Amino acid sequence: MLQVVIAARNADKTMDILIADDHANVRRGLREILLDAFSGARFSEATNGDEVLVQLAGSQPDVLLLDINMPGRSGFEVLKDVKRIYSKLPVIMVSVQPESQYALRCLNAGASQYVNKDSASEELVPAVRRIMGNGAMPAAIPIAI
Repeated sequence: MLQVVIAARNADKTMDILIADDHANVRRGLREILLDAFSGARFSEATNGDEVLVQLAGSQPDVLLLDINMPGRSGFEVLKDVKRIYSKLPVIMVSVQPESQYALRCLNAGASQYVNKDSASEELVPAVRRIMGNGAMPAAIPIAI
């Protein structure tokens, strides 16, 4: 039995990404990192938790990047609401805090991934690819011939 690995990709799929962070430079940096890997991606932005919920009520992003520390409601509080209302929406929590302090807490609260902002240039694209599967990255599919 011969196995052939075929790279599957839905090239026509445009990924919609909502970036929630209170710092414009951070939102811009995260967007630039993702644009390098996902050139057709569309982005929307929110600066606080209330804006996240308003954006989600009017759109269906494929993934949410959510900062832990934002003015008003924390990213943890927003994550709880997002997972209650949009349970299937993948959420990547982003923070400057060390993984040892927050990663497990984020994952237990329903986040799909945790990415430290200091290592976002190396970790963000693989994190998005892991949670998006075939819609965003080539996936190896073994086929028996």
